Amino acid sequence: MSNQTAIVTGANSGMGLATTIELARQGYRVIMACRSEKRGQEALQEAVRQSGSSAIELMLCDLGSLESIRQFARTFRERHDRLDVLVNNAGVVMVKRKETSDGFEQSIGINHLGHFLLTLLLIEPLKAAKQGRVVNVSSGAYKAGKIHFEDPHLHKGYNPIKSYAQSKLANVLFTRALASKLSGTSVTVNCLHPGAVGTSIGVDRNTGFGTRIMAFAGKLPFFLSPEEGARTAVYLATSPEVVGLTGRYFYQQKEQQLKAHAVDDASAERFWTWSEEQVGLRDDEKL
Repeated sequence: MSNQTAIVTGANSGMGLATTIELARQGYRVIMACRSEKRGQEALQEAVRQSGSSAIELMLCDLGSLESIRQFARTFRERHDRLDVLVNNAGVVMVKRKETSDGFEQSIGINHLGHFLLTLLLIEPLKAAKQGRVVNVSSGAYKAGKIHFEDPHLHKGYNPIKSYAQSKLANVLFTRALASKLSGTSVTVNCLHPGAVGTSIGVDRNTGFGTRIMAFAGKLPFFLSPEEGARTAVYLATSPEVVGLTGRYFYQQKEQQLKAHAVDDASAERFWTWSEEQVGLRDDEKL
């Protein structure tokens, strides 16, 4: 396993850090994709300490910046020919509507569009692996989600639940569409609901607003620990039980049936085309 390489986004805290530690324990070389140099370095030291592995590396990547994502992918491809596992874990919930540096509403911009571009820029290294795996951290919130094609960036009638649920449905639609487009290759794509996890997802990424609230929530008995929340992501990244399975949705390491609106292929294809346009995907980058 020591020659297998994994990338985990949002790896500096919560489930991302827990996933990093467990993959490193299992012998993977793990690249922690983090937005903040300071928080990333602190998390790197913690990951090395807890895993006992020195094969962990920090690379900066701001999923709210298309330029940063492109730079990350370029640097990764210069250093590595192969990518065995990509865990698209990073996520935000925004109490108030805010935009990324590219003018995207932050939840759809970071939770979906950032990971959409990152994944497509890493398809060749994933194909070069014996069995490349893409693991998308979605949420049961997808059930309440709708793609608001008339206003996907929610300029009107914004609320956090509407925004987050749309972005989590986006993760599922992306998973199924990408799995279909990669049919016949060695790359699999699956998504998961981690459960109710007490993490920093509800914390404003710029101001830190919500830190104390989420710290309190994480101590409530019905919240899972980040380690518990990461189990299904690690399972999809590593288990021989899911070799060859693709386009599926999991909870507690078991496949779950998706609701009808999440298996609408026409909607998924329309959303894929919109996503390509939003991130400015070049013809030679399209699948």
